[in-house]
Parts: sequence; structure tokens; C-alpha cells
Amino acid sequence: MTAEGPRRPGPRAVVYGDVDLNIIDGSAIWAQSMTQALAEAGCEVTLVLKAPVRTPRLVDPLTRVPGVTVVRPHEEGLLPDLGERLTPEQAVALLARMDAERPFDLVVVRGSRLAERAAAEESLRGRLWTYLTDVPQTLSGLTPDAVAGLTAIAHASRYLLCQTEELRCFLEQAVPAACGKCVLFPPVVVLPEGVAGPGQADDPLTLVYTGKFAPAWNTLEMTELPGLLGDRGVRAELHMIGDKIHGSDRDWAKKMRVALESTPGVVWHGGHSREDALRMSAQRAVGLSWRAPELDASLELSTKVLELGALGLPVVLNRTPMHERLLGADYPLYAGADATSVADVLARARDPQVYRRAADACARAAADFTLGRAAERLRGYLDRALPALSGRNAALPSEPLKVVVAGHELKFFTRLLEHLRSLPGVEVRLDQWTGFNDHDEPASRALADWADVVICEWCGPNAVYYARHKRPGQRLLVRLHRFELYSEWPKRLAVEKVDAVICVSPHYAELTRRRTGWPAEKVLVVPNWVDTEQLDRPKLPDAEYALGIIGIAPSRKRLDRALDVLERLRRTDPRFMLHVKSKLPWEYWWIWKRSEERAYFERVFRRIQRSPELSGAVVFDPFGPDVAVWLRRIGFVLSTSDDESFHLAPAEGMASGAVPVVLAWPGADTIYDDHWVHADTDQAAAAIADTVRGGRFDAERELGREQVRAAYALEGVCDRWTELVRGTAPAAAARA
Repeated sequence: MTAEGPRRPGPRAVVYGDVDLNIIDGSAIWAQSMTQALAEAGCEVTLVLKAPVRTPRLVDPLTRVPGVTVVRPHEEGLLPDLGERLTPEQAVALLARMDAERPFDLVVVRGSRLAERAAAEESLRGRLWTYLTDVPQTLSGLTPDAVAGLTAIAHASRYLLCQTEELRCFLEQAVPAACGKCVLFPPVVVLPEGVAGPGQADDPLTLVYTGKFAPAWNTLEMTELPGLLGDRGVRAELHMIGDKIHGSDRDWAKKMRVALESTPGVVWHGGHSREDALRMSAQRAVGLSWRAPELDASLELSTKVLELGALGLPVVLNRTPMHERLLGADYPLYAGADATSVADVLARARDPQVYRRAADACARAAADFTLGRAAERLRGYLDRALPALSGRNAALPSEPLKVVVAGHELKFFTRLLEHLRSLPGVEVRLDQWTGFNDHDEPASRALADWADVVICEWCGPNAVYYARHKRPGQRLLVRLHRFELYSEWPKRLAVEKVDAVICVSPHYAELTRRRTGWPAEKVLVVPNWVDTEQLDRPKLPDAEYALGIIGIAPSRKRLDRALDVLERLRRTDPRFMLHVKSKLPWEYWWIWKRSEERAYFERVFRRIQRSPELSGAVVFDPFGPDVAVWLRRIGFVLSTSDDESFHLAPAEGMASGAVPVVLAWPGADTIYDDHWVHADTDQAAAAIADTVRGGRFDAERELGREQVRAAYALEGVCDRWTELVRGTAPAAAARA
């Protein structure tokens, strides 16, 4: 073995969608583009087909992509008793068997039934990248069974791939287990080389629709358009590309076929490969993606809209919030509910200025959905899921490094634990204590005997236990929070057995040294992590008037100071509101049993009711992990506490594009730039007002986003923990 040790090979990915690639529709196009994007991102990709190849239009192009292998279970006889298509159970059994023969780094699946079955396959857990589309997208559809199924999928998946921000936010609010796992993978646009639209309306006006024919897609109503445009003096042709007529209504299907075959002005081209369909579309002037109103609430984005836009064609489509975010509220080709309104819109599209505006808007929107952009997204997800070791961490040991993480509450350590588990050459086991002082002693003793490195999250009884049972040569790392520093447990810890005590801020590291007398070189600083990628989402309208505070109990969080800031702002601008995301104080028994805490909160809530400036201006939102969704509406995140060890909320706000407003609690200036730290509530309110009135909101939030990425991004903090676990961290850097 060389001095540097073995290197990790390129990621191995397997893709299986519960879709038939003989039928050209959005789901089949997904399978093709996902395979292409993974290959472009550097993966060795295996695509497993659901059905025997009858039409090679989508499969053949993939066989020519370097690094892609297409597996044909029917033709290759890989399973007994195969029907016309693989069932979800058969597909998962085949994936598990292939994985056992040669393991995959990621298993990409699409289809809710398939995903539930894959989530139940123990051997695939943690490596599933589940693409979610055919899931409930309304509150009425979120039955208990649906939520239970999505929860199981989320627990088993490394990532949940969501097509749109709207779908991601909906899932995170409905399924707590999805929070932190949902990432964006929007449609991918791959165009044949040298293909572009005409760039202007023609005569006759040529329209194009590609895809499946189905009632909700308004394909039957589209066939009326040449006639309706003729009534307006506009010659028009409608070109329809596709060969699959959907729908259980036989009468409708018959009408659809008759309309395709015999309607004047309608040209039906039948089914074609994706590339040929795009070439044919590029010869037309305007694309159609007009659907029935019941699809307006869909949280999915049409691939066809993006493909047509990339070709340079303007597209007629429904006005929805998602489409307004994509194309702008003033996009000129939004259609109404009936074919007459579509004909009116198309007649206006003949105006060269209207046509150019619409075509340019569609082209700009499509630019973020290229194959290159998709591969870039995937490389980012791969780097996080399969972190490559570099620098001091490049050498892999000949034997796995055995790491135990022990603690009763790991909510502050979840992503670090996830990172450690993903490291090559590291085996991680968890000692989950049932309470602060309760655990399975035989299991803990066995883990203590097994581990090379023990990480104790919280400096409590767990740290005392593992210090007592530490073996020679074993490394013990203890992470200390504010809570334990003021408890009895640091006094009971045999610190001479501890290799490092990790604090999250310089201020609390210094406090720890002073209060405990522990050797200064053992007390290190590694900050809390902020998942800057997850939190960086588009703000909702009027976010600059929304103040936010996360966690208001106990009283030292000082909700009253946040109310002071709000009152001062609303005296001159009643648009300001305060949003509180927190458990309420009576939900914490250990807080509510204290009379001084009850008295404080009674005063605060009475004040909210009685103050003219506060009444109706404070919104209480449920406590939960959907912080990234909640922060989309927040423009300023307040930190008004008497004291904090770190206070993650302002940093999370910064990552979301909100402006931090921090009152000067002890040590705040060692975590946050002085620019964000204010002496009192008057100064804080004045800073908020000046930022909004002075038009500096966007500049300030961009500054905050840059700072938090540089200081507290998850990737950097994970690197520090990797060094600590492997014993390669420079002590001076950790103490800084």
C-alpha cells in the first residue's frame, strides 16, 4: 500500500423508476435525464428498465453515454416469472441482489409504491435518493396512511429529491422527518445540438403540443384552437406529438383520437424520440402547456415548458404562483380557463413585441435547467453524501476507525453524525441514552470496549461514564453546551481521561476554562453548524416587514425585548409583524412549575393583548423542524436573550437571506460581526427601520449570507470534526 492509501472510486449509482420507457411522457423523460445528469456528474450509472424494450427511442441514446450501463431484466432473464412489467417488489428484490453483488453508493428511485417498498429493504436504507412526484400535494390528500408512508421513506432516504421549492416546502411542513433531507432536482433540459425555434410568429401561426393526451391536460380542447383562431382571422395549425391516449373514459379517448385524426388544422405526428420531438417542436412558433384548473395547485413543473423555452419558443400556460415565480407576473401569455381565452392570447402573440417578450422570458427561465446545471447540483449532493477525504484526512487506515457517538439528545449533532457515517474508513455506532442519566449499561460497556474514538454529546453522565471506562489508546471527545457548564457534571468528569472538550463559541470556551480549571489546551472551539444550502431559499413577498424569533422559553430568551423592538417599529410603520416559532412555556414542565417563569409570561401575553401596537401583530407558529420553510417569510431574525452560548437562530436566518438583529449578550461579538450587534432595543429598532427605508435590505442580507457561509457552513464544521475524530486537528487552530 502506498503512503497515501487507497482512493475512493467514482460513485456508483443505480437508477430505477416505476416508469415504462416505451412511453414518452414526463416520467420516462425523467429516467433518461436523471441517468444523463448522474453520468455528467461523474457517476458510474446503471439504469434498470421496468419493461422490455419495444420502442428504443429513449433507451438507445443512453447506451451511447460513457459510464452508463442499461440493464434489461426481461431480455436478460434476471428474474423468474416476469410479467409485462416489473412489480415494485420484483424491482426492489433485483436492486438488492445487484447491490449485494457489487454495492452501489446511491440508489435513485421514483414512484411512491416502489419507494415505500425500497424503504423497507434494510440493505438499501441510507443510500436511497428518492424522487418524489406521485405523492399527495394537498392537505386533503395527506391521510394518516400517506404521512406514515412518506415518513418511512424519509427515514430510509439519504435525500428526497423534489422538483420544485413549493413541493419541498409542502413536504417539510407535512412530514417532519423530511426536514433537512429535501433537496431540489428540477426537470432537466437536454436539447439536440443546433436546434432552435423560428424566433417569431409565422403565418399560418404554428402551435405545438408534445406529450400524453389526457383530459386534465386539455388536449381535446386544444384541437378547437385552429377553428377559434380562424374565427378571429388568424390562420393556424396545431401540431401534436405523442402516441399515448390516457384516461379511463372510453368515450373521451375515442373523441380524442377522432379529433387528432380528422380536425381541420390539426396535424398529428404520432410518437417520436425525445430528440426528434424537440426538432419538430423547434419548427413551430408557439408551445402549448395549457391545463385544466384542477392542476393549478400542482407542485410540479412541466418539463415541456422548459424544453420549449430553451428552444426559443414562447409557451401558453396557466397563471399559477409557481409560473409567476418562473416567468414573472407580467408574462403576456397566461391563459384563462377555456379555449376561447387561449385563442385570444394566441392572437396577441402575433404581435412581434409580445412574442419577443414571452420568448425571452421562457428562454431565461429555461437557462437554469440545463444538463450542466443538473450535474452541478448533483455534484454538490454527492460531495455531501459521499465526502471525499483531502489534505490531512486523505489517508485511509488499513482498518476502519471505530467511532461511538453517545448521548440522550442528538438534535444538535444530527448532521455531524450523518457526516461521520458517510466517511470512508470510518464505522459509526450509536449509544442512544434513553434519558440524561439513563442508558443500557451492558450495551454502553460493549461499545466502550469496541470503540477507537468516543464522542459524548453533552458533558453529562455519559461523559463521566465513558471517561471511567476509557481504554489506553482510545480517544474521548466531549461536547459541552451551556446547560452542563452550570451543573454538577463537569466537576465529576475525570478530565485527565478526556482528549478534548469542544465548546461552540470562544466566550463559552473561556468560561469553561475559568469555571472548571481544566487545562486550556484541552478546551477547543468548533462552532455550531449551519446548513447554508438547505436554508438558502427564495424569500416570500414583504419579508422585509417580518421579524422572527425562534424559541421564547425560558424567560431569559426575553420575548419582552422583541416586543419592545416591534412596538417602536409599528409606531411609524404598521406593516411590521413579529413571528414567533417556539413551544409555548407551559409545554415545558420544568419551566412552567416555576412561579417566576409563569409570572413573566403572564405579563408578556397580557401586554400583547392590551398594547395598541402589539395586538394582532404577533403571530405564534408551531414549534417544529421546518425552520427553512418558516424562514422564507422572515426578513429579520432577532436574538434578544440575556445570554447564549452561540444562538443558532440568527445564523440560520443569515443563511436564509434574513438580516440578524442581535442584542449585546455576553460573547455575542465573538460569534457575530459587530455590524449586527446592538446595544439596546431602541438601537435595534432603528437599524431595522433604516435598513428597510433606506433600500438596503437586499445588500444587508447578502452580506449576512456571505458571512455565515464563510464562518459556519456545515461543510467546514464537518471538516473540523473529521480532523478531531481522526486526530489530525491542529490544536492551535481548534483553540482559536
